[in-house]
Amino acid sequence: MAKSKDVYVCTACGAETMQWRGQCAGCGAWNTLEKRLRTLSVVASPSFEADCVPLQDVSERTDPPYSSGIPALDHILGAGLVPGAAFLFGGEPGIGKSTLLLQIAGFVAQSGKTVLYASGEEALPQIRARADRLGVLHANLLAVSSTSLPDILAGLEQKRPSLAIIDSVQTIASQNADGQAGNVSQVRAVTQELMDVSRRLSVTLLLVGHVTKDGVLAGPRLLEHMVDTVLSLEGDRRQMVRLLRVYKNRFGPNEELLVFRMTSRGLEVILDPSTFFLSDRDPSLSGTACVMAVDGNRPLAVEVQALVSRSFLTIPRRTALGFDVNRLHLLLAVLEKRLKLNFSQVDIYAKVGAGIRVQEPGIDLALVAAVLSSYFDRPLPEKSLFWGEVDLNGQIRPCAAHEQRLTQARRLGFRPLFYPKGRNGDGVAHLAELREALF
Repeated sequence: MAKSKDVYVCTACGAETMQWRGQCAGCGAWNTLEKRLRTLSVVASPSFEADCVPLQDVSERTDPPYSSGIPALDHILGAGLVPGAAFLFGGEPGIGKSTLLLQIAGFVAQSGKTVLYASGEEALPQIRARADRLGVLHANLLAVSSTSLPDILAGLEQKRPSLAIIDSVQTIASQNADGQAGNVSQVRAVTQELMDVSRRLSVTLLLVGHVTKDGVLAGPRLLEHMVDTVLSLEGDRRQMVRLLRVYKNRFGPNEELLVFRMTSRGLEVILDPSTFFLSDRDPSLSGTACVMAVDGNRPLAVEVQALVSRSFLTIPRRTALGFDVNRLHLLLAVLEKRLKLNFSQVDIYAKVGAGIRVQEPGIDLALVAAVLSSYFDRPLPEKSLFWGEVDLNGQIRPCAAHEQRLTQARRLGFRPLFYPKGRNGDGVAHLAELREALF
C-alpha cells in the first residue's frame, strides 16, 4: 500500500521538510525550498531477510585492486583502483580532470582490461581527438556520448568493463528522479543507480563532479558520503602545476597530495616536488623567504614573497595571494605591536609562489621574514628556511610535523633554519630574536 504526501526539498543541500520555510534549516540558504510530491510505501508488517552473522565468519575474499597506470596515484589511493568502488573527482572547469581520467583509461586499457568512458559533455570525435593527442587510443577503450542514464547502464551491462568513467555526473539524467539533470534529486539518483550496478558487476566507478564558485563539490553533501574516495584537482589554470588532494579514502590514508605538471602529452607526476617550486628563485632579492610547508603528509619547500612600498592612499592596501588575507592582517598587527614597527604609511602585498595555496599556520614565520626583508630592503640568507606559528604575543609556537620538516630541510641542504625553539634550546622563541638574527 502506498500514499502520497507533499514535501519541500531544498535545491541547495537536498534537505526535506514537511512545511515551507523561507530559509533552509539544513544549509541556511534562502528561498531554496521547492514543493515535491513524495510517494510513501506503507508496509503492514515488517519482514527481515538479512541475517546477522559474526563478523569473524565473513569471507575476506574480494576482487584484488589493479593499477591505474600511475604508480604515485596508486600509492596515495592506498592500493590502486578497487573493483566495485566509487571514486569522485572534483575540480574547476579546465583544470585537467578529463585529461587525467582519459590518461588513466588509456593505461588501464593497455593493460588488457576493458574501459568504458561515458561523457555527457563532449561528442565522440572530441574525445577521440584528445585521446589521440594523449597517445592512449586502444581497442579496449570504449566510449559513449550520452546524457541518458539508461544508455550508460546498458553499456555497463553489455560490455562488463573493469573501469567506468562518468564525465560528469551533473550532466546525466535518470528517469527515476524529477527535474533536469544536475539538480539535487537527479545527482543523488544517478549516483546511486551507477553505484548499485558497478558493485553488482565489480566495476570500478570514476565520477567527475562539478564544483561551485566557492570551490566545493556541487550537488548534495550526501554525494561525498555515498562514494568511497573523494579527490580534488586544484591549481591555477594559467600555471602548469596541478595538485591532486585526497579528502576521503576508505582504502588508504586521507589528506594525501600528488603534484602534477601539465604538458602537451597530459599530466606528468612530479616525483620529488620538495624543491620544484624554488627552481626559478633569486635569493639575492629582498622580500623573499622559503617556508617548509606540509600539505597532507608531504613537506614542500615553497617561496613566500612580500612587497612593502610607500602608500599614497588614505587607507593603505593589503593584498594576499595563496593564503588567507586575514592571516596577513593579524601578523602585521603583531609586528607593529611587538616590534614597534609602523606600517600605517605603506602598502603591503604578499603571495605564495608557483600559484599554489598554503592553508597551514606554519607559513607565519616565513611570511614575517619576507615582510621584514622587504621593509628593511635587505635579502635573507641564501639557503635560509622558515616554519612556525606566530601567536598574538609575538611568540613562535610549534606546528605539526616538526620532525618531518626538519629532516627534509636538512636533507635538502638548507641552512640556517629558523623554527620554534624546542627543549634542546635550538630555534627562535620570539619575533624579536628573529629580527636580531636576520637584521
